[in-house]
Amino acid sequence: MSNQIDLEQQKIDSDHFDSQTAHQDHPDEHITKVQTAGVNSEYVLIGRTRVLKSELYEAFAGTLQPGLSAPPPYKFANPAPLGLSAFALTTFVLSMINAKTMGIKTPNIVVGLAFFYGGLVQLLAGMWELALGNVFGGTALSSYGGFWLSFAAIYIDWFGIASAYTDKTELANSVGFYLLGWAIFTFILVLCTLKSTVAFFSLFFFLDLTFLLLSIGEFSGHIGVTRAGGVFGVITAFVAWYNAFAGIATKENSYVQAYVLSLPGAQKIKKI
Repeated sequence: MSNQIDLEQQKIDSDHFDSQTAHQDHPDEHITKVQTAGVNSEYVLIGRTRVLKSELYEAFAGTLQPGLSAPPPYKFANPAPLGLSAFALTTFVLSMINAKTMGIKTPNIVVGLAFFYGGLVQLLAGMWELALGNVFGGTALSSYGGFWLSFAAIYIDWFGIASAYTDKTELANSVGFYLLGWAIFTFILVLCTLKSTVAFFSLFFFLDLTFLLLSIGEFSGHIGVTRAGGVFGVITAFVAWYNAFAGIATKENSYVQAYVLSLPGAQKIKKI
């Protein structure tokens, strides 16, 4: 049962918050270990923001929100599906090439996608996420937009990146460290999705495996490891498309909608 708030010790407009634990036998609270305020504990503290429980959003991959979140401060459309779609298509094309599908070995076809769709468009989507106050979504989309821009630069002679290496082994090892760094960064994001949804977690989990396998493939020179990275990359792309679909499809525009399956420990709020 929720702890009763002493009205003699707290004014209605006070900024003092009491930590409470919700129980399953309480019909209107399903939040665990959060700070609440108000005469009837109608407010929840998220970061430095006090939000009405009735206005809370739960973790949802379609908005790239990994946990309970406040309403966005601005009236922008949801930019997450755009960023996820840009990421998915670019990842799909490169991963099919990494998997040696149809015997394709030259990856230059992905340069245009990496610059304009996976890079520029995804970067813009990330900036819009930050404007909406979504730190996770903004960090993820902007960072991977930067990844695709930097990846494309490797294949453009004007930047002089690949041509600076006369030893192919040295170039492969350098690319290996480059990919390993992205694997480490992605692992950090994976840790931030452990209380979200299955689709949300799966996206970053498979992406991390993709980066790791591609990195190992560059270090070892084993084509089989790189092909495995390509296969996991294709899986990652389809999961990203699914999450993008989740953010676009509504009851008003589609007969089919994404099913949200929460992970254990995900914080929920039951709206009355």
